Amino acid sequence: MIQFISAGKRFGPKTLFENLDWLITERDRVGLVGANGTGKTTLLKALARIETLDYGEISFAKGVTAGYLPQDGLTLSGRTVLAECMSVFGDLISMEQEMETLMEKMSVLDPAGEEYLQVADRFHAIETEFQNRDGYSLEAQAWMVLGGLGFPPSDWHRRTEEFSGGWQMRIALAKLLLEKPNLLLLDEPTNHLDLEARNWLEEYLHDYPHAYVLISHDRYFLDVTVKKMVEIWNQKVHFYSGNYEKYLREKDERRAQIEAAYQNQKDRIEQLEVFINRFRYTATKAKQVQSRIKELERMERVEIPPQEKAIHFRFPQPKPSGRRVVEFKRVAKSYGSKQVFHDVNFTIDRGDRVALVGVNGAGKSTLIKLLSGTEPLSAGEMQLGHNVEADYFAQDQYKALDPEARLLDDLSKAAPMAMSTQTELRGLLGCFLFTEDDVFKRIRVLSGGERNRYALAKMLLQPSNFLLLDEPTNHLDLRAKDVLLEALEGYTGTVVFVSHDRYFIDKLATRVFEIGGGEVSVFPGNYEDYLWRKEGKKIDLSLPDLPDLVAERAGAHHSHDGKHAATQPAAAPAAKSKKVNPLRLQQMKDRCREIEEQVARLETEIEGYGLESAHFKSAEESVRLANLIEKGREEITQLMREWEETTKVVEENE
Repeated sequence: MIQFISAGKRFGPKTLFENLDWLITERDRVGLVGANGTGKTTLLKALARIETLDYGEISFAKGVTAGYLPQDGLTLSGRTVLAECMSVFGDLISMEQEMETLMEKMSVLDPAGEEYLQVADRFHAIETEFQNRDGYSLEAQAWMVLGGLGFPPSDWHRRTEEFSGGWQMRIALAKLLLEKPNLLLLDEPTNHLDLEARNWLEEYLHDYPHAYVLISHDRYFLDVTVKKMVEIWNQKVHFYSGNYEKYLREKDERRAQIEAAYQNQKDRIEQLEVFINRFRYTATKAKQVQSRIKELERMERVEIPPQEKAIHFRFPQPKPSGRRVVEFKRVAKSYGSKQVFHDVNFTIDRGDRVALVGVNGAGKSTLIKLLSGTEPLSAGEMQLGHNVEADYFAQDQYKALDPEARLLDDLSKAAPMAMSTQTELRGLLGCFLFTEDDVFKRIRVLSGGERNRYALAKMLLQPSNFLLLDEPTNHLDLRAKDVLLEALEGYTGTVVFVSHDRYFIDKLATRVFEIGGGEVSVFPGNYEDYLWRKEGKKIDLSLPDLPDLVAERAGAHHSHDGKHAATQPAAAPAAKSKKVNPLRLQQMKDRCREIEEQVARLETEIEGYGLESAHFKSAEESVRLANLIEKGREEITQLMREWEETTKVVEENE
């Protein structure tokens, strides 16, 4: 469909890539990766015919259309959201109008006349094409895409200029998806999407009828949407089959093979050179010496590409807090007549890593502000535990920075003694995409995204024991996210965070708080566990071509419910034992062990409360201890129910 031949591109004196040979076929699903500045966006723009090549050529098959979504910068105005989306169907709308005109003509013409036959033939031809292109479902298609991307029906008739930049990018994405070009080119499409919209986009791309190439810093999104990885590295373009996880494995395997070939060649070169030097002046060995010299000259030397420097960062660990970090009791929050929360109750314990999820506008950022104390409660009570110190990273954290300070100097002032060398500080800045002379820039010259990246790096130098992070993964590439994730996994304090990165949540979260409808619902485990428990959502637990575990569990649940038994369809024949993805199975085993530890801890606490209650202090204290014992028993009951369900699935798959 599209082919690069010996293609190359420069940016000033810097070569981005060269000698690129690449054929894109009709149903390719490609993920484009590489460090910042290597040329990913430039290559995408070349496919969109926005950028030209400096050498080589690119050829497009006849009729190929490409649709390009940039990272940001698009602004739309002058129409409603729905009208803007419907504008991509201009030719179909024209056909529909012509069909109406032809129908009016046929209504007044003589059916036996020649003109009527000509008009009827034209109408039939247009209607056939209109029907083949789903012309009768244009509005339904637009409604489906807008709903999937998070636009409620009340927004469809609002003017596009009323929306912020992130929502404008969603409208632009909706238009591209409705247009369905032969080649869809998406540069960071998940940047402005919440988890629900991102999950919907995954499913949409799974069924997309044409090819697409996308850039994303979301590992999970790449894993479930692409079947080929293209990496720009060291001015070359490298190709890998499979998704992002397979690409990482294959890349390591390739490097191991190159290193082995390099060592073998090095050993052979040493053998040849030893022989040549030993017998160079021996007449009887002259022929063998010349043969080995020629072998050395003909040998194509194996080169080991430069290793990407691995950067690891560990938090300076904070002083420990009490076991109970924070407790909400019947909390409410309103802004004027708008109620965000009502009657919210939950507790967060030391070591918890709580992910806040919910649609945009549900109140995730508001909850973090309440926890940080930057917003007052409208009603209820929030109790911080013993020795708890909160540190809040806001989406606009950069506003708290000194605009005149230079990055490296400012970081040096905040650094603890254990991490005060320039090499260590520059390494940390490098993690967050500040390299070479960037470290000497003044904060005022940085963009909003760059300032937030720096603010996050600065916070990590001396963290408190209760971190509140509002979208810390924004503006980070895959490498920087891995550094942050590794640091947080080794952090001994408590974390509450908002992120739209599925991989980040799945790896970090130990609990999920779902926010919506003014309520906070608590789920144990990570985001995948949360989806499983919701049961109404789709989750890929099964291996390809095998029945879905969630569907089976949901069916079993309903079949035992007397209220629903009469309305359930007839039971299907007994299915074979369901197979769970090995990675998911290991997560379930780990969760069983965690539950066992939690139950043991709770039983010990309950026993302690019982001993305390044996020594009467006051009526209030006795009531408090009785409530704690009851709450602990309820939590144990819930955990044991989860343990039984999870253990059953594990046993069925072993």
